[in-house]
Amino acid sequence: MTMDTPPAFQAVNTIDLVSIKDSKIINVSVYSGRAEITRLFKFSVKTGQNQLNIVGLPRVLDKESFRVEGRGAATIHDVTVATIAPPPIPTTSPTLKSLLSKKKQDEKALARVQKSLNSLETYLTSVKAEHLDVSKLQEVVRQYDTTAGQLDEKVTELEKQLKETDEAIAEERKKLAGPTGNEKLNLKATIGVFADIEGEVKIALIYAVSCATWSAGYDIRVDMQAQDKPISLIYKASITQSTGEDWDDVPLTLETATPTFGVGVPALTPWTLSVYRPVVPVRSAIRSKSVGMARSMMAMAVMPPGGPPPAQPVVWESEESDIQYRGLQVSSKGNVSATFGVPGLISIPSDGEGHNVTIVKLTLEADMSWVCVPKKDSRVHLRAKIKNASEYTLLAGTASVYVDGSFISKSDVPPVSPDESFDCPLGLDPSIRVTYHPRSKKTSQSGFYNKSTVHTYTQRITVHNTKSSGTPDTLKIKVVDQVPVSEDSTINVKLVQPALVLPSLDVSGTVSSVAGLGEKAKPVKVSSGVVAVWDGADEGGLSGGQGQDDLDVESLGKEGRLCWICSIAPQGKVGLALQWEVSAPLGTNISGL
Repeated sequence: MTMDTPPAFQAVNTIDLVSIKDSKIINVSVYSGRAEITRLFKFSVKTGQNQLNIVGLPRVLDKESFRVEGRGAATIHDVTVATIAPPPIPTTSPTLKSLLSKKKQDEKALARVQKSLNSLETYLTSVKAEHLDVSKLQEVVRQYDTTAGQLDEKVTELEKQLKETDEAIAEERKKLAGPTGNEKLNLKATIGVFADIEGEVKIALIYAVSCATWSAGYDIRVDMQAQDKPISLIYKASITQSTGEDWDDVPLTLETATPTFGVGVPALTPWTLSVYRPVVPVRSAIRSKSVGMARSMMAMAVMPPGGPPPAQPVVWESEESDIQYRGLQVSSKGNVSATFGVPGLISIPSDGEGHNVTIVKLTLEADMSWVCVPKKDSRVHLRAKIKNASEYTLLAGTASVYVDGSFISKSDVPPVSPDESFDCPLGLDPSIRVTYHPRSKKTSQSGFYNKSTVHTYTQRITVHNTKSSGTPDTLKIKVVDQVPVSEDSTINVKLVQPALVLPSLDVSGTVSSVAGLGEKAKPVKVSSGVVAVWDGADEGGLSGGQGQDDLDVESLGKEGRLCWICSIAPQGKVGLALQWEVSAPLGTNISGL
């Protein structure tokens, strides 16, 4: 009977590549705290089974994010990523043994020379004048000088040889330890590729790495003379990475979204109440046993049935798929995230230092306003309410603020979506002078049977716009002050001037007049170009901020803060008056006045 010879096993074609040498980074997407790298490899395969070994991948690579995409007549079978164990470091070599032997010989020779010098010194000190012929004294000194000089030269030569030997030993031990600087690139990827035909295959490795991030920064330049769009905002990004692999001439994309893994909506556990019953003391042995059982039961409750869930297997498609390349346009994706593609190519070394790139330069509109709280500080603060009328989402970051070319301050920019506005402080404006005059007080009594003491306070404020009369703009200045708020039913506070409306409350303490609420939020005209309003209501229609429907009208005036909105022309001056009355039963000692 003839036996068929089984077919021979087909040899596996092994392809060994080094990541940083045999590939090119074709895309980098940087997020906050991580980055996604796309590396492209080109290599030749043989028909049948091929095993691709790629070494030198970064240690900070997230193995869960690792994926492979390919193009060509081939099928990817399996992918594994593992840490390369460093080879054992040899402790010796023939060269090192020879150097150590030479060092030992030099050390012994140096010891002998030192001993000879010591003997020579001992001999010279032992010679006595009465035992030595004076005619031979010169010869003894000459021989001592010659011999000592030769021994000193020997010592110098041996010490030089020992230093050179030590340096050679250190260099040899460094060679034995192997190359340094690649401890951050110690991962290896093994990819099985079955090729239908022999030829070239392109494979892209896509993986996420930590130790990479970017943060937003801004230069805000204000031109006070500009009538239209006075704000020039330069949007910058500072990119930092220490992944171990340099990004050389790569297309870079900055992402504002933050990848999250395993973050779900939290669930509320039952919240129950019961009658408190003190715990009866038990013996320590019984208590320890109970605690141990309780911990075991808790551990069983936490662990899902059948142990931890198994990892999901990676499913690879056998059909060809093209590698996707990101565009370089700067685009915004609503209010959730935005993508910034940096034009051209950029290099970011793995040095942990911040590398700045400019994302875009924007010219924006802004409403300028001047704010002063003279009770605390008579200086006037200038601020701008800037509207992000662009398609770009502004991330939280630090801004350097320049007004008319001069650096003013550092300011924090909050997250700003397209068409959203934000406040930017622009420092102090010394050309606006605010005088907070001394407060006047007048006391009187009222009532026939139930006498009360009435204290009337008047506070005068003067605002002077000292800007040049050639300046065409009329400034809008906000002055903030306050009246006291009573916390006792026997003390009554009444605002006399300006005549702002307080809400009327019923017995239960709730607002009983809806119409009163509407009147309360409305500004009160004080004089030409000056209106008064409760602080907070000015953020409505007065200054172009939030709408009137968004105001918490019920809270207006509860803390006694009010403000004047003054429109003052250059070289103009306005006077403001705040007057209020505090009444209480006669003899009441009022605290806080």
